[in-house]
Formats: sequence, structure tokens, C-alpha cells
Amino acid sequence: MPRRPELAVLAILLTEDHALLVQRRNPPDAGLWGFPGGRVEYGETVFQAAERELREETGLTATACHVLGHADAISPGFHFYLAGVICRGEAGVPVAADDALDARWVPLSEVEAGALPLSPAVAETCAAARAWLAANPPPPAS
Repeated sequence: MPRRPELAVLAILLTEDHALLVQRRNPPDAGLWGFPGGRVEYGETVFQAAERELREETGLTATACHVLGHADAISPGFHFYLAGVICRGEAGVPVAADDALDARWVPLSEVEAGALPLSPAVAETCAAARAWLAANPPPPAS
């Protein structure tokens, strides 16, 4: 049976000046910091998968609202097609679980400066998500 790329999501959750990041336990990015995420399960939408992965890896809940972009992540033994999904939610206290070694709110200034070993394109994704969120404020509460 031929190998095929796997669909996966990244749950992008930002505050005004922080990004929620996890330190990966498993390859392909073991030890690196990036957005919570993982495989999309059969019958699940990318929004549902982003919300589930966020909850499983950090204990936080948020509402997925926009697919920011997508990219191939290819390394030896792995090929994921990633959908970056912006989520809106409260800045609670994350607790690392599932395949995350650690989870924390990282100041965007530290992300931009590369203060942590980051997965590819994390800083650029934070900047793009921040711009999208600024241009698309949440609807007023009813």
C-alpha cells in the first residue's frame, strides 16, 4: 500500500502579546516549540480537530474560526499536510498533556527573537495570525 501524506492541524491561539506554544515530545519536531496540533481523525473537520488537539495537549478550550493557511511538512519518515487554524478563547493556564512535553504562553517578542527552539515558520505564522485577528475582531456578544 503506498504511503500518503496525512492531514494535520495546528491550533493557533494568541492573546494581544502572547502565543500558546507546546514543546513537542515526538518526531518530527521532538524538542521544538510550536502550536498544539496533530492528525485530523476520520469524520472530523479541521475546526473540530484543532479544538480537540488544543484541549488534549493543553487542557484549554477555544473556538476555531479561520484557516490561516496550509503547508507541507516533509521530513524522513513523515509527510503531513498542515492546516493552520486560528482559534479564539480565554488565556487560561495551559497544562501539557498527550504528546506535549511542556505548554506555555510565550511572549510574541520572544517568538520573534527566536528565544526558544521553534518549529519552522512559527514566528511568521504568529505575525500572520496577529494581522488576521486585528482585521477580524470577534463579533459583539449578544
